[in-house]
Amino acid sequence: MKDVYSKIWELAKPHLDTRKNDIHTELAIQYAFRLLKGEGGDEEIVVPAIILHDVGWKSVPEELHLKAFGPKATMPEINRVHEVEGVKIAKEILEKVNYDQDKIEEILEIIDGHDSRKEPISLNDMLVKEADKLWRYSREAFRINRERYEQTFEQYMDRLRSNLDKWLLTNSGREIAKEEIENRSKDSRDD
Repeated sequence: MKDVYSKIWELAKPHLDTRKNDIHTELAIQYAFRLLKGEGGDEEIVVPAIILHDVGWKSVPEELHLKAFGPKATMPEINRVHEVEGVKIAKEILEKVNYDQDKIEEILEIIDGHDSRKEPISLNDMLVKEADKLWRYSREAFRINRERYEQTFEQYMDRLRSNLDKWLLTNSGREIAKEEIENRSKDSRDD
């Protein structure tokens, strides 16, 4: 990872110690690199955007988190708060590392709607949205989200399978998700 990405990561970490966002972001970064390789896009936009996309959750009281996202969300409008707050925090971090101003604008635009905006505004936005969602298919997310949503192995597996085409827009993303589903199926045989 480039030195500037490491600096952004270090500045973001204090904002990612809620909602398991530290784990989520590390995995999303890995997925972002895989998506960039398969789909193209601008690494200098996508990587900082994925590192910073969820820093705004730190501004949302933890007792409201599960009301804002997931299968039992009752207050999805709270999700928008983390985007708005995330833009403020991301701007501060990117300016602190003297990131290119033109790139900052696009990164902030992506962060500002990464969950609430249904249609991607660019390939870079699509890759950030996709890397964000691919984490759900990882071994770590499978464990965390089953517990978080109080779902059985099969219930969570059904959630992943049934949303694959809804959540993932690129061929690379769908292939990665299918690979992860197969890995989770193998994980169940190891239990």
